Amino acid sequence: MWNQIAAQISQVTGQPFDVSDRRSVGGGCINSGYALSNGQQTYFVKLNQAAQIAMFEAEAAGLQQMDATQTIRVPRPICWGTADGSAYLVLEWLELGRGSSQAWQEMGQCLAAMHQWIPPDSPLNKGGSDERFGWERNNTIGSTPQINSWTQDWTAFWVEHRIGYQLKLANRRGGSFPNGERLLDTIPRLLADHTPQPSLVHGDLWSGNAAVTNAGEPVIFDPATYFGDREVDLAMTELFGGFPSEFYRGYHDVFPVDSGYKQRKVLYNLYHILNHFNLFGGSYDSQANRMIDQLLAK
Repeated sequence: MWNQIAAQISQVTGQPFDVSDRRSVGGGCINSGYALSNGQQTYFVKLNQAAQIAMFEAEAAGLQQMDATQTIRVPRPICWGTADGSAYLVLEWLELGRGSSQAWQEMGQCLAAMHQWIPPDSPLNKGGSDERFGWERNNTIGSTPQINSWTQDWTAFWVEHRIGYQLKLANRRGGSFPNGERLLDTIPRLLADHTPQPSLVHGDLWSGNAAVTNAGEPVIFDPATYFGDREVDLAMTELFGGFPSEFYRGYHDVFPVDSGYKQRKVLYNLYHILNHFNLFGGSYDSQANRMIDQLLAK
């Protein structure tokens, strides 16, 4: 397998690459991760079952999409495919460091710039409006399918393809969400005064998917990309421990959030808590029910 991956790296880069060192590194909860080196050049390789190749293809496309905005650093995808029953994704290797306050402020500024980016083919470039939410393909959030069918209305997109879809999966998994259907009926009211412009979002932006390189450059990775309300990214940064305060200062200096964000934050993070229940079970169903009740009390 490793020789096949090395051969693909050589073919894509045009530089001979023979593996002289391979070591296991953190790959997250879903994949296995390896550092692959020839003594001069190192790559980060993700592995999963061959059936998961579509997940890696979508991740590569998401990284390429974010990289094309020229707003924030991401690890560039090198190649991907299957070998000996495994799916693989080869990424640029980045040396990560601790990150200064200035670097985290720059992280916020860069993310705000990505959220402001307008695709070259968008009607907005011709003075029109662009209200399509979704993406060119479905991808995954963790290993859960994430449906990105193009939808004109943000509320409809969030009801059907985010909260509604996760609730269906959670109910099949044996979860109990007595007020789930009531919440779906209530979401249009919760989002009634909010009309976001579609932004390219990372989609899974918790603290484990953002870092600073040794050179002090902010970087984000492991995306679940789509065009949505930019606040979904900001909300998730607050879900598992939060980012440094300088990050939020940098973001809001460039692109302040709209009023009502604190309420929407709960709704947007409910998606991830439901997904964590679907992935890991445990007490996430109780947390999701508390969030549902909180939203219904508004």
